[in-house]
Amino acid sequence: MALKDRIPFGMSLPHRSPDGIDMDAVRAVAQRAEAYGFRDLWVTENTLDHVTCFDPVVILTYAAAVTRTIRLGASVLVLPVHDPRMVAHQWASLDQVSNGRAIMGVGLGRPRHLQEFQVPEAGRVARFREAIDLIRGLWRAAPVTHHGRFFTLDNAALGMRPVQQPVPIWMGGGHPEAIRRSASIADGWMGAGGSSTEDFRHAVPLLKAALAQAGRDPEDFPISKRIFIAVDENPAAARADLLRWYTEVYHSPDDIDTSGIHGTPEQVRARLEEIIGMGANHLLLNPVCRHVEQLAALAEVVGYPSIQTQRPG
Repeated sequence: MALKDRIPFGMSLPHRSPDGIDMDAVRAVAQRAEAYGFRDLWVTENTLDHVTCFDPVVILTYAAAVTRTIRLGASVLVLPVHDPRMVAHQWASLDQVSNGRAIMGVGLGRPRHLQEFQVPEAGRVARFREAIDLIRGLWRAAPVTHHGRFFTLDNAALGMRPVQQPVPIWMGGGHPEAIRRSASIADGWMGAGGSSTEDFRHAVPLLKAALAQAGRDPEDFPISKRIFIAVDENPAAARADLLRWYTEVYHSPDDIDTSGIHGTPEQVRARLEEIIGMGANHLLLNPVCRHVEQLAALAEVVGYPSIQTQRPG
């Protein structure tokens, strides 16, 4: 059985790179991923970065304009550094322009993210929960009155409502408390690309147990992982591509074998099967270079039929 017949796959848009990013490649990946049958397109949020990185809402809005059906997600927004009123409006707008295709992934972020934006680390979980409640309230109803610990609104409404009611909110984070929090208040969970495969193996049972305790069906809850990936008939070339990413972007070359996947198509397929066997019911494939070429190779790996392509432009 083809892997794509077992679970849906997402594809990363070209959006974060140690090199410049060609907008023709962004468009080609968006349109061809849709044509192949990938479920969704994803980006990250890295605002103050040492490499090239697009703002997630901007690049997803561009992708919405050049596609018709593929879903559009960010994993993850560092929610505590944002005003939830602005986030609610941005993602309602993205959902409108895409005709109901947005998926908003959120996380707590690392201490350095809070420091970069002068957001106190104390109370960040409470801020995070309150922000989600406020965002959902603004999406759901108008007007909204909210008097919380961090945010206050009186008789306020968004200038835009989302098509989806509500926009799905996925969460990241591998700490046990973050996983339990996802089970109670999120609409899906995605393991970070930099987290190890073994971390994912241990997280899935904890997440499923927390979902059952919350009265939610684990089979209906998206359980995913971002996978930094490189495929090539020459396994040394695939490893070299991924090693550059982990060295220059993540500054953690030793993690190439614990969280990344690289190798021949057969080797990559076997590793993806292993992660599906751990309980993933969705996987985000994140090539790190030669994005259009890698998209075609990975589509073949997971079993999507070939498509006729035109040169971007």
